[in-house]
Amino acid sequence: MRPATEALLVIDVQNDFCAGGALAVPEGDAVVPGINDLLDSFAVRVFTQDWHPAGHASFASQHDGRAPLEVMEFPYGPQVLWPDHCVQGSHGAAFHPDLRTDPADVVIRKGFRRDIDSYSAFFENDHQTPTGLEGYLRSRDVESVVCVGLATDFCVNFSALDAARLGFRTSVIESLCRGIDLDGSLEAARGGLYEAGVALD
Repeated sequence: MRPATEALLVIDVQNDFCAGGALAVPEGDAVVPGINDLLDSFAVRVFTQDWHPAGHASFASQHDGRAPLEVMEFPYGPQVLWPDHCVQGSHGAAFHPDLRTDPADVVIRKGFRRDIDSYSAFFENDHQTPTGLEGYLRSRDVESVVCVGLATDFCVNFSALDAARLGFRTSVIESLCRGIDLDGSLEAARGGLYEAGVALD
């Protein structure tokens, strides 16, 4: 059993990020058995869920002449335009059916503000609007965070960086993550995590 002050953060293991999904991460399904095995080792277990309204601003379909995976300048900085995915209430937004969700103490939904995307479990993409996760972890006396899930170079990466910036000892179990690797984003994420003091296990 892990220390009571350590939390497991299970990031976005949803149908749309797994095989057959609208934004499938290569081998995304492969993380599910290992995450299931890990859940009982933690006293604090947080799941996150991408939860976009239909017509979200980050969807390429909302911008004439734009294609998925193009980058567009938003008021808060560069934003990747994505295929429509994880729309509230849809099958794609649901957790992977084989993921054990009953052990989750809390589910943090993110990306529900129409005009701003949210990669991190802690903040929207403006890096200022909080999701409430920090307060929850503080109230549970959490000191360290272990990140797993999808995708390594986006939501896992941003969540781990924010956790470290907020003062939590942070690690990422790479074998229980999978990446998109958009134009070298996976290697860039690893470098940034290392520089931020995040342990890559």
